[in-house]
Amino acid sequence: MLRLSLLLILMLLLGSSVEVAKAESGAFDIYSDEQLIKLIRSNQYLQRVKVDECQLVQDIEARAEVLQQPLYQFLWGEMLNHGVCVKAHTARGMAMLQTAAEQGSAEAMLKLADYYYQGKLVVKDRNRSVQYTLPAAAHGDVNARMMLVKLFAEGYGSPQDYEMGYHWLYNSIFDDESQQKKATSLLQQLAVKMPTSIVERAQQQQLYMQ
Repeated sequence: MLRLSLLLILMLLLGSSVEVAKAESGAFDIYSDEQLIKLIRSNQYLQRVKVDECQLVQDIEARAEVLQQPLYQFLWGEMLNHGVCVKAHTARGMAMLQTAAEQGSAEAMLKLADYYYQGKLVVKDRNRSVQYTLPAAAHGDVNARMMLVKLFAEGYGSPQDYEMGYHWLYNSIFDDESQQKKATSLLQQLAVKMPTSIVERAQQQQLYMQ
């Protein structure tokens, strides 16, 4: 706690002088939220920390632990999980991801869902993957919607939620043709598990479930 307090004090006191020092020393700037989201979605966030020669570790830790910024909680948690620039501490790393997820981070929800899907660092539990993916999908994250439909198509989760999951993905806007084709394939796989009338209803722009 003392260390974290000192980090916060340093962040508040140094201010612009830190930026000047970084410019003079050739140090790297901390990532913006937009940059960090792009790094996370392209799965390059840990590689970027390494490329930046681990110079941002204290900044990342402070933003995660003190300022409690969800994207940085995600990044710090993953650094701890994989021992990137810090000693590996998976219990702490997973707890940090959980905290980010509880703050509404779709990225953290999806990463936790993937860990439970793969059985990596935790006992494999794909129904728990559904539990983490559902809220992210409900809030419009397309990758979460794709993972949710994949899980449903594989028989996990409740059949009562299939229609909603199908509807969300069917009515999503995709980043590119590759993502759209993957979504179409997943929807076709889930449709096999649903009555034709329910599939047709789920394809409507507005879903009125009975």
